[in-house]
Amino acid sequence: MASTTNRTDKILVVDDDARIRDLLRRYLTQEGFEVMVAEDGKALNRILLRETVELIVLDLMMPGEDGLSICRRLRAANDRTPIIMLTAKGEDVDRIVGLEVGADDYLGKPFNPRELLARIHAVLRRRPPQEAPGAPSGDNEVVTFGPFTFDLGTRALQKNGEELPLTTGEFAMLKALVRHPRQPLSREKLALLARGREFEPFDRSLDVQVSRLRKLVEVDAAAPRYIQTVWGVGYVFVPDGAS
Repeated sequence: MASTTNRTDKILVVDDDARIRDLLRRYLTQEGFEVMVAEDGKALNRILLRETVELIVLDLMMPGEDGLSICRRLRAANDRTPIIMLTAKGEDVDRIVGLEVGADDYLGKPFNPRELLARIHAVLRRRPPQEAPGAPSGDNEVVTFGPFTFDLGTRALQKNGEELPLTTGEFAMLKALVRHPRQPLSREKLALLARGREFEPFDRSLDVQVSRLRKLVEVDAAAPRYIQTVWGVGYVFVPDGAS
């Protein structure tokens, strides 16, 4: 049964396999999305020139420009559109690198379309709410630490007034941390808060997103002050940067 929403979210599926494109177009359309498909990076470029999409499902292994290169290029252009990367089943390196270049989530092939649908809904839930011009934000909390200001309502992270772009996944992770200052959070707890699903053993993707956040907010990511490691537990946000 198609989902009922006030607004139809547009999903762009980028995969060189025509069978997967057709399967996802039919399945996601039945679930209430408006779906566009592209067979490679060039087709993606043409679509993004004329359309604004809410999420991209991006295959990693494609001839020509692969998914990693496309993701890296979009993030370098400050395109924050959420990206779910499709990777080879069990290829942890692909998943980690995908997150390192800015993907918000990943799913190994072969996959059940229902699992992809769950990932899509989870990523879209992490978006900031769409507000009418002049309307107050649904979440007007602002957190300040060091030279940084993090507005949870607008999803804006600024350093000395200059905005630093965040992906949807990075925003969700930072939000989970700053909402629990000085409270050590296990990887299991962070996975539930930031992703809405249970932590998978031996999954390093959460650590990768924390590493990306540290590169944004720490003077020395190897000796973090704000997002500190609690050995044997997980991570803790320290707003004053104390040791």
